[in-house]
Amino acid sequence: MLNPNLGEIQLKQEEYERYSRHLILPEVGLDGQKRLKAASVLCIGTGGLGSPLLLYLAAAGIGRIGIVDFDIVDSSNLQRQVIHGTSWVGKPKIESAKNRIKEINPFCQVDLYETRLSSANALDIIEPYDVIVDGTDNFPTRYLVNDACVLLNKPNVYGSIFRFEGQATVFNYQEGPNYRDLYPEPPPPGMVPSCAEGGVLGILPGVVGCIQATETIKIILGQGKTLSGRLLLYNALDMTFRELKLRPNPVRPVIKELIDYEQFCGIPQAKAQEAKEQMEISEMTVVELKKLIDSGKSDFLLLDVRNPNEYEIAKIPGSVLVPLPDIERGDGVLKVKELLNGHRLIAHCKMGGRSAKALGILKEAGIEGINVKGGITAWSKEVDPAVPQY
Repeated sequence: MLNPNLGEIQLKQEEYERYSRHLILPEVGLDGQKRLKAASVLCIGTGGLGSPLLLYLAAAGIGRIGIVDFDIVDSSNLQRQVIHGTSWVGKPKIESAKNRIKEINPFCQVDLYETRLSSANALDIIEPYDVIVDGTDNFPTRYLVNDACVLLNKPNVYGSIFRFEGQATVFNYQEGPNYRDLYPEPPPPGMVPSCAEGGVLGILPGVVGCIQATETIKIILGQGKTLSGRLLLYNALDMTFRELKLRPNPVRPVIKELIDYEQFCGIPQAKAQEAKEQMEISEMTVVELKKLIDSGKSDFLLLDVRNPNEYEIAKIPGSVLVPLPDIERGDGVLKVKELLNGHRLIAHCKMGGRSAKALGILKEAGIEGINVKGGITAWSKEVDPAVPQY
């Protein structure tokens, strides 16, 4: 309802007081506030981006807000996902978000979809909303959201974050470009680390999420110049904003239907290959590792392939650090050969994935090894709770 019948929309006295700073802006005014009240916005994800986005959309007076998420609040979320609080740890994120939105603005209608967005349900969930905001963190869902928005002719307000950098734009708006114009093909699985692997500055999604909220409100009001056709790049360390032009690709494939996006992004193939590689690598549990360490034997090298800053947070006694990037470059392989000196090799990381990858590289160099199942996270849970989990 981007062009509602404003005569049918009425504000209550409390709303006049609540939105008074909007009402005195000529670019918003009474008609603009009625547009916000008549509008519906679907936010996909209540994580780092969805948190500030939902807070400000609710405060601005969006009449109907939909939320799609199936995750629960984890304590590691609280560093950046500011819509959630400590008392909500272990509970559904969408319930936490709804509770906070209602505290901010009881006039907002909040619709919850506690489900994973898929090709089977995306069109039905997205269709009733005026503007779609993508707060997800994985490529299959981003392509799915994009294609569904193209098929339904919905504007798609996009944002992404990693470490200290973020980007934002508006897709599929007024014949502008869509996500496939920016990324015609997905990157190989595993090439782009997740925030859980690479980290993210907690403030960063606040900035990018607020930009997404701003673009959403501008679309609803029909005011200003949106980011459609422009990709905004933000670097928090340098405090710089750059802008790249983004144009529709005239020869891009026509989107006719939703597809299997996991398959499109190569996820099943990558998982199958990873499973095959892990089957070829021997494993041991953290309990078995503890027994080996306690035995006093010194015929093994315990290799930690995490990053140096992770090693500072928590370490298993006796472990030696050789980061995975060094092993991938090759100089780490030489270092491991020097350290081994005829001993057995046992490798670990945070949860077992990176160490399995490192052992695969080392195996190609003629070095066999054993992977510690569950990594230092399992060590903290099952062996030594004093070792911090992060």
